[in-house]
This record gives sequence, structure tokens and C-alpha cells, in this order.
Amino acid sequence: MSARDEILARIRSALEGAEPAPEVSRDYARTVAGDVVRLAAERIADYRATVTLTTATALPNAIAARLVANGVRRLAVPADLPSSWVSDFDGELVQDNGLSNAELDGCDGVLTASALAIAETGTIVLDAGPGQGRRALTLIPDYHLCVVAADRIVGTVPEAAELLDPKRPLTWISGPSATSDIELNRVEGVHGPRTLDVLIVE
Repeated sequence: MSARDEILARIRSALEGAEPAPEVSRDYARTVAGDVVRLAAERIADYRATVTLTTATALPNAIAARLVANGVRRLAVPADLPSSWVSDFDGELVQDNGLSNAELDGCDGVLTASALAIAETGTIVLDAGPGQGRRALTLIPDYHLCVVAADRIVGTVPEAAELLDPKRPLTWISGPSATSDIELNRVEGVHGPRTLDVLIVE
């Protein structure tokens, strides 16, 4: 008998006569009451991200203002980002048409859209859809300015899961990249942007 067969035999023996696993209840809350846009803004800000509410008309100016405030002069953008979004930005635009990691690292920041946001958890989800680019684009530059449409904010994770395609490359963002793995000291910018800026377009 091989070691594998022996282990499986022991597992089968241990499970003989065991009661079946209880059915897991799925009647948990699937929505949240109240203003999900305001809740999302509060929860995203709890993660040390900057959140600004704006309108579609004021979006180009809001984008330019946040980029100036964060010293961004060389900005990476997805190739399909709406050009109107950066019409007020007077720095250098670098379209991602296959930029190398070194070229992305040489940019001051990145601007993207998003798939949706989850109010209860303050999480933003990217799925490489329109205006979002590939995953590396939002993980290498040290600053990420993300635009979230208010009508794409849902209350809970179950609501989000129903809208997202699990076959797409999903990136779930809850604040700037951070870890406390090293002696429980919080270090930001290890696995992604050190600074997250969010514009919610109402």
C-alpha cells in the first residue's frame, strides 16, 4: 500500500459513522439600508484612502486637482481611458500599450475606472473592463487614482458577486496596499500602490 492509499484509508475509517455535515444557512443579509454612496465613501476613507465626491461634468477638473495635489507629472493610463477625463491634466500621459514593469515604475501614478464598489466593506473591484487596464497597471505605480461611478456602488459582497464575472481577472482593493507581516509593523506600498485616491462620480 502506498503512503497515499494509507492516508486515504485512514480518512475513510475516521469518517465511518460520522454524522453528515449540517446544512449551511444562506439567509444572511444581502443588502444594506440607507445611502450606499455615502457609506462607501466613509468605508473607503476608513482605509486611509482619500475620497472625493464629484459629478460627470466636474470630473476632468477633479482628476487634474487630485493629480496636482499628489505631485503626479507622469501619468499612466489604460489605452481605452476616456480622453475627456484627462483634458485638464497638463502633465505627461503614458498610455499602457504593453509598458514594461520598469516603465510603469517610472510613472508617478495611474488613473483608471472601476467595475464597481462595495459600500459595506469599502472595497473597489477592477475586472480589466473599459478604462481599467490590466492588473499590472494598477499594482506597480505608487499612486492610484480610481474613478467609481455612483450607480455602480452596491451594498454588500453578495450583491457584487452576482454582478461580477468570475472568469475575468478580478482585483479587489480595500485601501492602499499594506501589510503587517513584518513584526506586526504596518508597511504600505509593498504589494501595490502606497496611495489610493478615489473619485466617486454622482
